[in-house]
Amino acid sequence: MKKRSVLALVASAALALGLVACAPAADGGSEGDGGLIGIAMPTRSSERWIQDGDALKAQFEEAGFEVDLQYAEDDIPTQVSQIENMVTKGAVALVVAAIDGTTLTTVLEEAASQDVVVIAYDRLLRDTEAVSYYATFDNFKVGQQQAWSVLNGLGLTELDGTPIADAPAGPFNIELFAGSLDDNNAFFFFDGAWSVLEPLIEDGTLVVKSGQTDIEQVATLRWDGETAQSRMEDILASQYSDGSTVDAVLSPYDGISRGIISALTDAGYTVGADFPIISGQDAELDSVKAIIAGEQYATIFKDTRLLAAKAAEITIAALSGEEPEINDTETYNNGVKVVPSYLLEPFIVVADNIQEQLVDSGYWTDEEING
Repeated sequence: MKKRSVLALVASAALALGLVACAPAADGGSEGDGGLIGIAMPTRSSERWIQDGDALKAQFEEAGFEVDLQYAEDDIPTQVSQIENMVTKGAVALVVAAIDGTTLTTVLEEAASQDVVVIAYDRLLRDTEAVSYYATFDNFKVGQQQAWSVLNGLGLTELDGTPIADAPAGPFNIELFAGSLDDNNAFFFFDGAWSVLEPLIEDGTLVVKSGQTDIEQVATLRWDGETAQSRMEDILASQYSDGSTVDAVLSPYDGISRGIISALTDAGYTVGADFPIISGQDAELDSVKAIIAGEQYATIFKDTRLLAAKAAEITIAALSGEEPEINDTETYNNGVKVVPSYLLEPFIVVADNIQEQLVDSGYWTDEEING
């Protein structure tokens, strides 16, 4: 994304929020006092959720709301209790990034019964009528981009998936990782990646030596890097002790990627031209540095500032009795209803476009990346 584009989107979101903040507040609040917004985040263990929480809090406070921001540290009962407390304290809206999108039905229905607006943030809230809207990225495309980045690293396609003429024939050994099965997004990421990789696995260009290709086999509970590292170690010991090597690893998240990298380096893989091609997601600072160092090939940049601005815009519009802007009314069925959604655009980051995508956009500074 060009710097001008990012700044324009941020400015647009800020203008929208500013206009709402100047309007009479919902639910009887006075001007500049829109009420309490509860923000429920899953964990501080991932850098991105800290950024999301801070960005949301800033957006709502700028618009004149009080904010209760809570992190549940990946403990479901804690998140349920936090949301209950937000409702008890009189929250007019909840913005929820669920640990497990299937476990909040009761507490969210209680909130909805008190006319609390419920917004799903990046992770779909399942099996409930209570959720009003969903703000996220194009998650199927994220998966496609992760697969395209792997194929690009192997010299098979451009970053947009366009086949490269005279590409190497392979075969290339690849192993697959997916996210946590309790996160609806994990299925979209994996399905998107599989739609790209399956034809190449079927024609023999790619070989999964472990034979593990179902999401239930390759999932990583809670997106945990240590869990991924342990699984990668097991695969290396059981499948690659014959002298063969891993050429690529599909990884859905930067924390998982770093666990995979640790397993590979511990097994004797040396960073350089022959180091496996590894994908990622979230443009976490440590992984951006790993891309520069040649350890990780790519990550997917999802600008959480824009997501926070959009989620705040949707929430405030709903509180004001307006129809929020959405761009998807078909994709996200939560098991009870199709949730009206706004999908933002993700971008592939490799070493050559870190400056353009992450520094020029102001997401990271050059000092943070290279310091």
